[in-house]
Amino acid sequence: MRPDLSHEALHPGPVCGVDEAGRGPWAGPVSAAAVILDSNDLPDGLNDSKALTEARRIALESEIKARARAWSVAFASVEEIDDLNILQATGLAMRRAVEALGVPPAFALVDGNYRFALPCPMEPLVKGDARSASIAAASILAKQARDRLMIEADERFPGYGFAGHKGYHAPIHVAALKRLGPCPIHRRSFAPIRALIAQRPLI
Repeated sequence: MRPDLSHEALHPGPVCGVDEAGRGPWAGPVSAAAVILDSNDLPDGLNDSKALTEARRIALESEIKARARAWSVAFASVEEIDDLNILQATGLAMRRAVEALGVPPAFALVDGNYRFALPCPMEPLVKGDARSASIAAASILAKQARDRLMIEADERFPGYGFAGHKGYHAPIHVAALKRLGPCPIHRRSFAPIRALIAQRPLI
């Protein structure tokens, strides 16, 4: 079963889907996207970004941006994650994404089970990226945008393998941290990074 617009149809006015990427990694910002789809011009094959190949995500990203009524991507920085905590920083990125939409939404469907302060009424939808086409589209945009940032970070901070694991817990990442210590884009509020910082300073 693929995500559709049945949840969007329950609400009047433009409905945006909202999703994030990067809550779990040890490094890099958290991203969020908001998308208002055109019900008469849906990209084919929308699905949870985790269920798609990289090639399919890249193709769908272009289609979503070309065919959606409105879309936006926003971030919360590593500093904001450390200052606020990852949950509140995720809500901040989502609010920024919704506020940046060219078409003001009347309602937002948000992946997950948390209620964030958005500029319009919202409803959390558990496993929404597999149920709502709008959330699925947002999940693709959020992931692609964050992945690109982490590939750029790999050039700025070589040796950590960011282009491959995107900041997530991976053996190559753990080995690099032990060898090099944390770098400025590591989330100092996360316990594994905090422990390493106690042993050696940021580079």
